[in-house]
Amino acid sequence: MQSPNIRSLLFFNEFFPEEELEKSFPLEVLNYVEEHVDVRNPLVWILMISLAGTKLLKTRGVWRYMFNNFKLLRALNYERTTGIKIVGFKLPRDIGNLIHLRFLSLKDLEFVWPKLPSSLGNLRCLQTLDLRVGNYRIHVPNVIWRMEQLRHLYLPLYCKSSTKLKLGTLRKLLTLVNFNTKNCYLKDLINMTNLRELGINLPFNIENFNEKDVETRISELPEYHYFSSHLAYIQLRRCELEKEPMPTLEKLPNLRILELEETFKGKEMFCSAQGFPRFESLNIGELCNFEEWEVDEGAMPSLLRLEITRCPRLKMLPEGLRFITTLKELKFESMPKAFKDRLEEEGGEDFYKVKH
Repeated sequence: MQSPNIRSLLFFNEFFPEEELEKSFPLEVLNYVEEHVDVRNPLVWILMISLAGTKLLKTRGVWRYMFNNFKLLRALNYERTTGIKIVGFKLPRDIGNLIHLRFLSLKDLEFVWPKLPSSLGNLRCLQTLDLRVGNYRIHVPNVIWRMEQLRHLYLPLYCKSSTKLKLGTLRKLLTLVNFNTKNCYLKDLINMTNLRELGINLPFNIENFNEKDVETRISELPEYHYFSSHLAYIQLRRCELEKEPMPTLEKLPNLRILELEETFKGKEMFCSAQGFPRFESLNIGELCNFEEWEVDEGAMPSLLRLEITRCPRLKMLPEGLRFITTLKELKFESMPKAFKDRLEEEGGEDFYKVKH
């Protein structure tokens, strides 16, 4: 641990017992820990660097020692500590010294951080940043815009109201998860022309989005030109859309996978001809009011898989499915008996729509 040029550090044992701590760490590290750590609050961490191996380390001071001495690290992954919850702990600001980091993950940690340090903005080389720290509200400083090399960004599920992030400089971004308009700016999506995956979560306000945050669910999707034309996968869950999403989504030229779960409160959906040109998989689930679905001939010409789950009022499959010759897999789960009876191979009224 005294090597200043270390790139990888792997721990495979479960704990450093007290009696082994002095044997495992050089005196320089132990002195650093003693100087910087409140001994009344001993903490246990898990470290995994270079995406392999885990090891519980004692005290925050060990981390600070690493952040100040292992400045050539490229990957740092904090693994979740099963069964251990550390409350009120802050990520040391010294992490900003690791300016060569390409990968940083804080995913699934079981402790509360009031806020992340602004020194994160020093990590200009990051390509992957995962801040999904669990079901806690944390403050993320407005420094992510400096990380212009980012390809994959996973924001926290819940942020404090003081968090407001500018992301418009992240033009190389491929993945953006847990985006919302309470903590981010909708207009920044326009610059993300390489985006492949977008996960929208919680508040999503379209009207007047530059000035006011509104704690509402998503009532309607923005017009299609606000989305990257490169999007291939979209999942919408528990949005309670009042307006049908298909007229917007079907215009995305590279969309291949769409999952709609508890998303639409209306009764009817319509897919027009030439809509969803590269569509391969559609999953519709738990739309309690959904009754009628119409599909024009020529819509979804590349569809391979269709799944419908728990849509109790859907009466029948659309006529237009019989024109989709690419369809290979159908899955219906927890649907009414009348719906299933229409698809029986012998005598079912709807079987001709999917017999191919």
